[in-house]
Amino acid sequence: MFDVAVIGGGVIGGAILRKLSSYNLKICLLEKGNDVCVGQSKANSGIVHAGFDASVGTLKAKFNVLGNAMMPKYARELGVKYENNGSLVVAFSDEEMITLGELKERGIRNGVQGLEIIDQAKLRELEPNISPNAVGALLAKTGGIICPYELTIASIGNAMDNGATLFTNFEVDKINAGDSFEIYSANGQKVQSKIVVNCAGYGSQKVANLIGDYSFTIGGRRGEYILLDRESGGFAKHTLFFTPTKKGKGILISPTVDGNLLLGPTADEVDFNNTDTTQIGLQSVIDKANEMCVGVPTYNVITSFAGVRAYCDKHDFIIEESNVKNGFINCVGIESPGLTSAPAIAEYVVDEIISKRITLTKNPNFNGVRKPDYFFSKLTVEEKNEIIKKDPSYGRIVCRCERITEGEIVRALTQNPRATDIDGVKRRTRAGMGRCQGGFCQPYVADLIAKVNGVTIDKVTKNGKGSEIVVGETK
Repeated sequence: MFDVAVIGGGVIGGAILRKLSSYNLKICLLEKGNDVCVGQSKANSGIVHAGFDASVGTLKAKFNVLGNAMMPKYARELGVKYENNGSLVVAFSDEEMITLGELKERGIRNGVQGLEIIDQAKLRELEPNISPNAVGALLAKTGGIICPYELTIASIGNAMDNGATLFTNFEVDKINAGDSFEIYSANGQKVQSKIVVNCAGYGSQKVANLIGDYSFTIGGRRGEYILLDRESGGFAKHTLFFTPTKKGKGILISPTVDGNLLLGPTADEVDFNNTDTTQIGLQSVIDKANEMCVGVPTYNVITSFAGVRAYCDKHDFIIEESNVKNGFINCVGIESPGLTSAPAIAEYVVDEIISKRITLTKNPNFNGVRKPDYFFSKLTVEEKNEIIKKDPSYGRIVCRCERITEGEIVRALTQNPRATDIDGVKRRTRAGMGRCQGGFCQPYVADLIAKVNGVTIDKVTKNGKGSEIVVGETK
């Protein structure tokens, strides 16, 4: 019997699990995928929003501003790369400059610090590549960037290091709600828990329906992205947004914490399983990027991808105990700025909602600090040589584009939460994220996965069952 079961291994579920692990509780995470962070969190823009966009008085506004203030310390404790690069909402007309004034006023009412409207000259000083058609911008100094899957993996890994249990390939298929909750997976697994937290993203409506809660509806929007090589990472220093319209924020141009340049996303209503990229969608991203800036180096594109973002018909976060069953907590409809809000949402869910159902006592052995996944690349040559003396595998480069070593890949395969497939290694180490996108290193990574897990190479997958890298022998 668990005290709390969290359903959904995304950034919100991970943050809640980590917060729960700071108390003396028996807790678990149920994830339907082969790994954590394989749903909407993995295809997130990675923007730490300042908080001026959300309507005053909404949960989005409240948790965005709180989460933004918490993020530097949160990322530092988890060993996650974070940069306070600031953001710019760019105006291309006098009418849009008026909208920027409204955004600034909204941001001030939300509690955002460091907002400033700048003119064309100041904008060009900050961003030399900006379009000459831009007339000004709203500068949000508290805006930042972070890696969404690095943050999610680190949160869950830290929780596991502090006693949490992870169940993967656990797609919740049935819930019996009595004095406690009996949770069944589609493949016959069973978990029993006193409290359930529904953080299932685009699957959260299905999960809530299993206990008879039909109070909200979840839809999906596909966002297509283009990623440019590190050579182009310095093209923009800030995160660049268009002035929002009724249709949304539109595409952005942003550096990433790993030195790349990110363009996108689109926003198309789709089925949740539709993560295809399209010629029309990717061309629209390129066209809009060229409206924002001059000479966008799209010749340096190394990959494109898409993710489906869940949104709710309530048009705000839903963070509350279900009115159908005590102890069942919905944490759903967490669209943008959900990533920014994650640490603040976690504190609220645990300390303000779960605490009313179960006694919380501090875990005296809790250690909230996690060694960075990318620690080796940050070391001096002397420090690297000392590690290589102890473990020669750190002296063997596997991914030449990103300079990732065998030792780092083995570490990703053995530390919480363990990678089990090619994409899992990629998210944890960046092996395969460089210019060749795994063209050279993938066979070596697959071989390491097979050796560490004691399986044959034909059992190694890209991202779970049905994506095997090798299907049979040729001789």
